[in-house]
Amino acid sequence: MKKILEAVQQTRRNIVYKLRGKIPCTPGAITETDLTEAIGREDPLILEIGCNDGSHSEWFLNLFPGIELHCFEPDPRAIKKFRDRIANQQAAVHCLAISDHDGEIDFHMSDGLPPGVSAEDYPEGWDCSGSIRQPKQHLESKPWCTFDRTISVATQTLDSWCEANGLADRTIDFIWADVQGAEIDLIRGAQKSLQRCRFFYTEYNNREMYEGQAQLKALLAELPDFEVIHRYADDVFLKNELLE
Repeated sequence: MKKILEAVQQTRRNIVYKLRGKIPCTPGAITETDLTEAIGREDPLILEIGCNDGSHSEWFLNLFPGIELHCFEPDPRAIKKFRDRIANQQAAVHCLAISDHDGEIDFHMSDGLPPGVSAEDYPEGWDCSGSIRQPKQHLESKPWCTFDRTISVATQTLDSWCEANGLADRTIDFIWADVQGAEIDLIRGAQKSLQRCRFFYTEYNNREMYEGQAQLKALLAELPDFEVIHRYADDVFLKNELLE
């Protein structure tokens, strides 16, 4: 009965979204089937931007036996955990922030602990919310999460990184992005790369959790060749219509 009620409520929400010109929201999150059926091959080229400790990287490695996986993460605490977790040579990790320019950028390190989370899992503090953009409404919605430390990290556009690493002419099967409010920076620095990208999955928020964070409507305006496959509560799964 509960599932039926949830489905009815979701249907009503979707009708409201359509009437208001918004994209219907799919319950839940992307599934293994969604991903494998969309990509349709065992040896994809996948770029994971904002890989944190490698939990999703591990998922990709298990799903695609012949994968070539490039992972990007600017937080040195998360990089350390990634390297402890992932030993597969098919996954390369790059200590780098992907943004809209090359050089260096301030990275706002998150800290604190959410209720119910053990300090043993985050001995150097909460490393899941750091961003190249300053926190804003994040401070109000998650008061336990602090941003008292800022470090300088290397940054590149995805276009220049691909050029420097021999991927400028290759089709990218899938980009997974979790960049904590810097989605527009990633997109604007990846115009050439996105033209060659078949599927793009990114977190978004329609609240300004970080200063200058673009809402979903603005992100989609920067991606005219992409069609929404699924819009979830906090993520959107897109396909490049020019490559399908």
